[in-house]
Amino acid sequence: MNFALTDDQRAIQEAARDFLTDAANPDVIRAAVEGPTGFDEALWQSLAGEMGFTGLMVPEDFGGLGLGAVEMALVLEETGRCLAPVPFFETAVLTVQAVLAAGNDDQKSALLPRLASGTKASFAGTAARPVLKDGRLTGIADFATFAHVADIIIVASADDSLIVLEADTPGLTIEALPSLDRTRRFATLTFDCAVTPDMLLGAPGGAKGAIERILTIGAGLLAAEQTGGMQFSLDATVDYAGQRVQFGRLIGSFQAYKHMVADMMLLVEASRSAAYYAAAAIDENGSELAEACHVARAYVSDAYRSLTGDAIQLHGGIGFTWEHHAHLYFKRARATSSWLGTPDSHREMLAALILGGDAVAA
Repeated sequence: MNFALTDDQRAIQEAARDFLTDAANPDVIRAAVEGPTGFDEALWQSLAGEMGFTGLMVPEDFGGLGLGAVEMALVLEETGRCLAPVPFFETAVLTVQAVLAAGNDDQKSALLPRLASGTKASFAGTAARPVLKDGRLTGIADFATFAHVADIIIVASADDSLIVLEADTPGLTIEALPSLDRTRRFATLTFDCAVTPDMLLGAPGGAKGAIERILTIGAGLLAAEQTGGMQFSLDATVDYAGQRVQFGRLIGSFQAYKHMVADMMLLVEASRSAAYYAAAAIDENGSELAEACHVARAYVSDAYRSLTGDAIQLHGGIGFTWEHHAHLYFKRARATSSWLGTPDSHREMLAALILGGDAVAA
């Protein structure tokens, strides 16, 4: 694998950072966090329309940019750095991968251009799954992120079917929930919906492999988003260390403080290495794909939680306040560590791969 970024990749990274530094500044994030939906429509329209990032991994034949997981990881690191309160990951990663993995040509032609142009989407079925039987979908799906603002929802059912639902489908009820991470809101979906054959991605009950692939790739790329949040928390801590004076000295001059910041930096660099190795493995689509994604997800989730906890501690009393940004990153770290599989579940799947068993994404 070649780990050096190309000029084009660096340009994508810089464009994403420049755009999000302005469009997703702390005031924008605060307004979304304190709003009723936790979603910023203007940011979404610019991210999808002006920048075209939702089409990064959509093939050019379907209106996208036709780029790969490494380019997506570069953008995700920047959305994670600012905690962008939009369903970018849900749309540009999970839903796009679902259509690519299981959709037929007609479905790809119908759905991928919509996703590339900014149709908001959510993926449901990462935890509790509804039941598809006799052409009817019933039951619930938990922890569907941004489902309350989505236009399209792709649902994984208990029998390993993938169903495409418009948000206004009769019999679909979406209930937004109070969430620990207010920058990525969860919802519970309740189903009592008629499902016609054209609403299925693939054959009924025939999407097990596609679902595993979606969740595995999603886990690997989520590590890149988490790394961005870790980098911001580290940078903010270093900045604070150069401003706060205690006992007549900058707190950054104390040896114990330096040691903790150095440990934080090591966590960031190791996490970035794991995340970008996973992205490169996704692009190569070889035998290392699942292993690299599980390793990245398990390591980075634990590292993110540890680092953001240290960041709060190193900010002293102000780090515990609602007005400071540190708690937002700690909550994102905690919430994402349980989404798309816990670190322990990914270690179990990694062990199954090493031992030659079947790993099933949680």
